[in-house]
Amino acid sequence: MKKLLLATALMALSAPLAAEDIKVGIILGFTGPIESLTPDMASGAELALAEASKSGELLGGKQVVGVRGDSTCIDAAAATSAAERLITADGVAAIMGADCSGVTTAIANNVAVANGVVMVSPSATSPALSTIDDKGFFHRTAPSDARQGQVLADILSSRGIDEVAVTYTNNDYGKGLAESFGSAYRAVGGKISISAAHEDGKADYSAEVGALSASGSKHLAVFGYVDQGGKGIIQASIDADAFDGFVMADGMVGESLIEAIGSDLDGTIATLPGGAAGADAFMEYAKANGVKHDGPFVPESYDAAALIVLAMQAAGSADRAAIQSKMMMVANAPGKQIGPGELGKALQIIAAGGDVDYQGATNVEFNEVGEVFGTYKELEVGSGKFNTIKIH
Repeated sequence: MKKLLLATALMALSAPLAAEDIKVGIILGFTGPIESLTPDMASGAELALAEASKSGELLGGKQVVGVRGDSTCIDAAAATSAAERLITADGVAAIMGADCSGVTTAIANNVAVANGVVMVSPSATSPALSTIDDKGFFHRTAPSDARQGQVLADILSSRGIDEVAVTYTNNDYGKGLAESFGSAYRAVGGKISISAAHEDGKADYSAEVGALSASGSKHLAVFGYVDQGGKGIIQASIDADAFDGFVMADGMVGESLIEAIGSDLDGTIATLPGGAAGADAFMEYAKANGVKHDGPFVPESYDAAALIVLAMQAAGSADRAAIQSKMMMVANAPGKQIGPGELGKALQIIAAGGDVDYQGATNVEFNEVGEVFGTYKELEVGSGKFNTIKIH
């Protein structure tokens, strides 16, 4: 009941909307296994919308506002229902989101594409999303886990870690990342002693940790969620003194994990999309505007919303199909390169008949299916935080 009330409250957070305001859906898991990450992601997207509105340049002075919906990250039915409300009742022109891969796939397949609504996900990374029949309406500013798996495999190889046990959350995200990493790791000579799914929402993960530990590996790779089973697996592993070190991917990166686990996480290796040329500029811009600038997927959320408003301007309309027709154009060359905090300038250029090449915070460049190659940060936990070691 508490989470239901929270979700209802979140849906009502936006200020009262004027009839002429353009609405953009922001659908993220405000409840669920990444709920500590999504408020900052939403703020990143809303920063871009506010920037476009304040410029006075969007479609001759239109205001664009975000309307939030709760994807829950893991409940496809609830996510689909939230998206239906945004599209039919709220009349959003496009959607920034969703977040987790399973609910993103459900929304795209069941609601967004059927209604001709553009989706730009800042964090759905399953390789399977590259091949959905989206008719050009689905895009993402976070790279596919086909690349993250390779990056993580290369990092472990470079550090001389040649064997790991793997546990992954039992959904599209976890399975896709485990498969991608497994193939890449074996290709560079690594050995996976065991690869086992875990379920979210359990109070006790000692049985799962026992099976993983029995494999004999000194390192455990955890492909799960920061506020759910992944955290439980790590805590149970520490309690049992089962592993010498941990390896994590993007879904596990968050301050809440360090707050919960403490110094026992020191030395943990992780990967997270980020570190592009525009990252520093975004950090300064976000900080100046009161937005948490270094949270996971915050830059990607800003870029996702920015692309939507630039496509509106290029289309000369907030019509859904018109937005879709211009997404690739504003994201890619040729055109004036646009960084964080430069949406007003970009909107002016487009209004004057010019072209823009939106680079943003994450060096956006869409491939033929509307997704980015991306860069990754190699992270290591120490001194109570995730420290960037290298950019890949």
